[in-house]
Amino acid sequence: MRPTFARIYLDNLRHNLSVIRSKINPDAKMCVAVKADAYGHGSVRCAKTAVECGADFLAVAAVSEGVELRGAGITTPILMLSLCSPSEMDDVVKNDLTPLVFDDEYIDFLDEACARCGKKAFKVHLAVDTGMGRIGCLPEEAAEMAKKIVSSKNLSLGGMCTHFSVADSLSEDDVSYTRSQFEKFLFACNSVKDAGIDPGIRHCANSALTLNNPETHLDMCRPGIIAYGYYPDELDEKYFESKGERIDLKPVMALVSTVVAVRKFPAGHSVSYGRTWTSETETDIGVLPIGYDDGLFRRFNQTDGGLEVSIGGKAYPVRGRICMDQCMVDLGKNSGVKRWDEVVIFGPEGSGALQSAEEISRATGTISYEITCGISKRVPRVYISSSQN
Repeated sequence: MRPTFARIYLDNLRHNLSVIRSKINPDAKMCVAVKADAYGHGSVRCAKTAVECGADFLAVAAVSEGVELRGAGITTPILMLSLCSPSEMDDVVKNDLTPLVFDDEYIDFLDEACARCGKKAFKVHLAVDTGMGRIGCLPEEAAEMAKKIVSSKNLSLGGMCTHFSVADSLSEDDVSYTRSQFEKFLFACNSVKDAGIDPGIRHCANSALTLNNPETHLDMCRPGIIAYGYYPDELDEKYFESKGERIDLKPVMALVSTVVAVRKFPAGHSVSYGRTWTSETETDIGVLPIGYDDGLFRRFNQTDGGLEVSIGGKAYPVRGRICMDQCMVDLGKNSGVKRWDEVVIFGPEGSGALQSAEEISRATGTISYEITCGISKRVPRVYISSSQN
């Protein structure tokens, strides 16, 4: 196997899903997001684990993601959170994916796809834009769109949803904005009811609201990043502890590489492109077969102090620019590090890592989602589980 890989701790995923389920109102369903290859963790294995842990729905973005899950034998309802092209709509229908709709033209396209595929009463969910500014009808348009759906030849209304833009922020303005979005969504749902139409499964709670706002759970919650062990921005572990709550999430991924060479460098020897680092004293340099095409981006080593990796539980700094396929670390003299020693870039407690993806994301001005999603397909996923299933 390639000496750079992502170790996926499925027991941590099961733990997180158990924590999430305990926070969701008992009558509400759980829809686990496995889009973007389960945020980089491997969609099929994570989806199967989520279903084992009681997921009522799975959520994807692209049609191909849903088709992959169906091809793996997953029969759980799959919600498609992004729009697709007309050429993909037959695959949506044939694979029984549940799409979002919000305007006349898109509804017509799907209705025609159902006709071609011989599908009747095909369930769609009506998306409502309450302030995200992405997809969805306006709240005051919801009733008319619902009428359009139920009057079509082949579609039925299976649910209604919206998405929040600042639910993971604790600023007073953002909390007020989130509350306003929720009220607009309730207005839209009630307007559909008042029109004599069953709105179906009402869902709007993302990771932040799933943990922090039980009044928003309605009929289903859609946890995303929290399933993979990371808190939604400002709603971190300390925040919940300040409320007297214990929410223990465990990161699911460790990014691992290997020392493939140890080079002995004299003082004055430069490393990597641009000669941005030169050894001041005699030192050993370890070469790792991991670079920005694997998801170890160049910018990770351009912050104050730079990136450090763990070898045998000790920290060693990355030196010079991270290359496409390789990077170099400063081992110092007489470190005892040898060729083929394991290197852990980030990971959960017990993985040998000194940091999590969250800590790297904060140091580099991004979010944990981007770190895990950025681990490329050429990095094998190795699944660790105490379960025999």
